[in-house]
Amino acid sequence: MDPNKLNHGAAAQPSPEAPPKLIKTRPRAAAARPQVRPKAEGWQQLTSPDGRPTLQFASPRVKQPDTHLADMTLAEREAKVVELGLPKFRAKQLSKHYFEHRTTDPERMTDLPKDRRDELAAAFFPPLLTEVKRLVTDDGDTVKFLWRLFDGALVESVLMRYPGRITLCVSSQCGCGMNCPFCATGQAGLTRNMSTAEILDQIVQANRVIAEGGLGRRREAGNGAEPERVNNIVFMGMGEPLANYKRVMHAVHRMIAPSPEGLGMSARGITVSTVGLAPAIRKLAAEDIPITFALSLHAPDDQLRDDLIPVNSRWKVEEVLDAAYHYYETTGRRVSIEYALIKDMNDHAWRADLLAEKLNARGRGWVHVNPIPLNPTPGSIWTSSTKEVTREFVDRLNAAGIPTTLRDTRGKEIDGACGQLVATEQDRAEAEAFATAG
Repeated sequence: MDPNKLNHGAAAQPSPEAPPKLIKTRPRAAAARPQVRPKAEGWQQLTSPDGRPTLQFASPRVKQPDTHLADMTLAEREAKVVELGLPKFRAKQLSKHYFEHRTTDPERMTDLPKDRRDELAAAFFPPLLTEVKRLVTDDGDTVKFLWRLFDGALVESVLMRYPGRITLCVSSQCGCGMNCPFCATGQAGLTRNMSTAEILDQIVQANRVIAEGGLGRRREAGNGAEPERVNNIVFMGMGEPLANYKRVMHAVHRMIAPSPEGLGMSARGITVSTVGLAPAIRKLAAEDIPITFALSLHAPDDQLRDDLIPVNSRWKVEEVLDAAYHYYETTGRRVSIEYALIKDMNDHAWRADLLAEKLNARGRGWVHVNPIPLNPTPGSIWTSSTKEVTREFVDRLNAAGIPTTLRDTRGKEIDGACGQLVATEQDRAEAEAFATAG
């Protein structure tokens, strides 16, 4: 589709009774909105000698935390307990203390031999995440955590209450190597991959906060209602999940494993997102786990996406969409397309038409598009589309038969929304002071 052959200036508003009439014609030059080119603002984007943004797929070879109970399968935990000279059923007790009771405190493990509690806790629960700071929205329904890891690295996660569910946005890497110019997380590059247990500990600690009433409007258990806990996971925090594939998938297996092996969550409540690592998408399809797969596309044309999502220089739009469709064909699970609407950059109506054309070319019913207004920054080129442009973009996709829902954004007031997770210099200073005081 040639954007120069489409007319998508200010469209006449349809009457409430009539469906939107979307007509493709040759444009008048004066009617066309400008094309703003992506560029990094307020930081120096790392580039190679040829001027292309650099990409980090492999984590630097740095020390990982000591092996934690959550890194192991139940069989591995049992083997370790036996090595310590105890019967293997103690592994189930330890697992329940961590995953169900959300504790690593040996004093609370009263069903274990008193003279062995400290030894067992030291063997199975090395320090993982230490809470440095917690920010809460005015309504109490969104909480952003700043965590300090064992080596001083900082990551964030966001806990959100929605009607009927509680969602946790988890991080999978310290930083990110994908170098997208509109995402705060990628500005410092990739420090290291997070371990399986570090990923899972975000959930366990969030469940502890919920149990303590830290998420507002707490629903009491009883009368058939189970205690509240996280039941929806989105891998949309810091990092590119598929660049830390092995540990992310181990974490997913622990999430869905029944107690005492894991958290006993539904796989259908877990969403793994990627900016487009096509081979890893196909690998994910072969896992045979009914999780939701989300592709952060943000542009349907290579010309823009090369600049907007630097990994597109490796795997182009067509190849990434083919991999996403393969995921649907293999799993039967509908794919989500994430699309941040950025004013005058990727929100042109012809791009909605191009996106619909490319998605429909692969079939119907396999995909759902989630546009989300970018979190605005005053005076920046990275700002959200107008309501009128957003409405037309969504209408065009729906009119083309692509199910499209404008996504709710949470946590903007605490810098906890999509693309805002980053450890600031103030955060680092607070973490250092916290560690010194501790």
